Amino acid sequence: MTAKDTPEVAHATTLDTSGLVCPLPVYKAALALKAMESGQILELICTDRGSLADIPALARRRGDRVVETDDRGDVQVFWIEKG
Repeated sequence: MTAKDTPEVAHATTLDTSGLVCPLPVYKAALALKAMESGQILELICTDRGSLADIPALARRRGDRVVETDDRGDVQVFWIEKG
């Protein structure tokens, strides 16, 4: 994927959980979102394929919204808007 293929979503915070496996990406994302203001967007970088199911589930449970997901194969990037 080239840089111009990468979604451009304005975000307040980036959290890189590369190398971590469940439940750590979910736990760290929840902590980061808790510290943010409503309407701010968290860019979350994961390498755990389970995140493709786990992160949207986290957002639904918290009342947040996954704005966009970019599955790059070995890396998944999520943009989550705090509800």
